[in-house]
Parts: sequence; C-alpha cells; structure tokens
Amino acid sequence: MSSVVEQTAGRPAAPARPRHRLAAVLQGVAIAFGLVLLIGGFAVIAIGYRPYNIPTASMSPTLQIGDTVIARKTDGGSVGRGDIVVFKDQAWGDELMVKRVVAVGGDTVATTGDDRRLTVNGKPVDEPYLAAQGPQGATFSVTVPPGRLFLLGDNRLASLDSRTHLEVDGGTVPADAVQARVEATVMPFGRMGELVRTGAFDAIPGPKAGEPGPLLPAAAATVAGAALIVVTSAVGGVAGLARRLRRGRAS
Repeated sequence: MSSVVEQTAGRPAAPARPRHRLAAVLQGVAIAFGLVLLIGGFAVIAIGYRPYNIPTASMSPTLQIGDTVIARKTDGGSVGRGDIVVFKDQAWGDELMVKRVVAVGGDTVATTGDDRRLTVNGKPVDEPYLAAQGPQGATFSVTVPPGRLFLLGDNRLASLDSRTHLEVDGGTVPADAVQARVEATVMPFGRMGELVRTGAFDAIPGPKAGEPGPLLPAAAATVAGAALIVVTSAVGGVAGLARRLRRGRAS
C-alpha cells in the first residue's frame, strides 16, 4: 500500500518536467539574445566612439565646462558646415580642441557690416546656437584653401578659434586634423542627450552637417540587452525557488 501511495504522490510532478525543460530553454534563449544585444551595442560604441571632456566655455551653451561628450571617429573629409568636431593642430598648440565647422575648402567666410554677422559665400548664416546674438568680434574675410576647415566656437566672445589664428593659413586647419564628430553629451546626467543637428548652413550648396550615427540605437541595444539578462535571470531564479519550496512542502 505504501508503495502505491508513493507512486500516486509522485505522478503530479512528472508532467511538469517537460514544462521545466521548456522554461529553461526559453530562459537560455532570452539570456543569449540579451548577450547579443549587450555585446553588440557595446562593441559599436567602443569601436566607433570616444569620450572627451570639455575644459572651457568656448562652445557654450551647446557644450559647457565639465561636460563629457561622445564623439564618433571620422576623418575630416566627411564633415560639413555645422558639425562640431574634435581636432588637433600643431599651429593651435597641438592640443585637442572642440569647435564648430563653419566653412570648408573653397568657401569664403566673413563677418561684415555693423552686426558682423557670419556669411559663407556671401550668404548670411542664421546661427541660433550662439551664446549671444549681435557683433561677434572683429571683421574678417577668408577664402578657405582646399582640404582645410574654418572653425569657430559657439561662444564667439570667449573662444580662441580660427579668428585668433588668422595670420597662419587664414586661421584654417587641415581637414585631416579632425579626429571625431561630437554627437552627444553623456555627463552630467542632467545634460545627457544627443546633440541636435543644425540646419543653419543647409541653404548653402556643399557639405552639410552630418546625420547622427548609430550611437543611440547602440546604446538602446546595450541597455535592453542588460535589462533582458537581469529580468530573465531574476524570473528564472524566482521560478526555481518556487519549485524548490513546492518540493519541500510535498516531502
């Protein structure tokens, strides 16, 4: 009689085993998919992007002192007017700097009139990103040589940029001095976000500010993958604990 009772008590657990195996398989698939998202997204960011710290207010208000930005590695041949780039030029002290490209090879860039408004190839440029509107320093007119860039800070009243180096190649820098194009601010937390692409130069024929790269999709994939792994592992752990408790009560 006792053996019959033991078999009867054991029978309800038998059908559950395939379900347990199926749950384990699904859990493994979910974790594997999460790993693919996590590793893939992280790899895109690690390979294609670099962080930089902003030490001055020359790009304020777009970038502020202490900001940490993420910039996509690129060569100067792929940047256009309006892009914010990281570059290093020996004539500028051979230090990493961050400025906005306002003119490319072949452009004539100038400030004219009482308001000293920026013009490119004779066309006035509306620059909504500037720290202050109105006169932006001394007047100048420069024709940018091929393969070079003219760069200014958004805080024109407190930026050492192409205007400061007019005596050397008209203040221009080689396009191949560019190391990366800034796409987002990641610190501090309150300023985290993708930089808005400017259309200030879109009416001027020629290279324009680039579209955002894969930073946000890659970051989203990384976060989603990590979350999927954590949630799946937690759910699997809770389910396993529940099964152990049921077995304990049954015994």
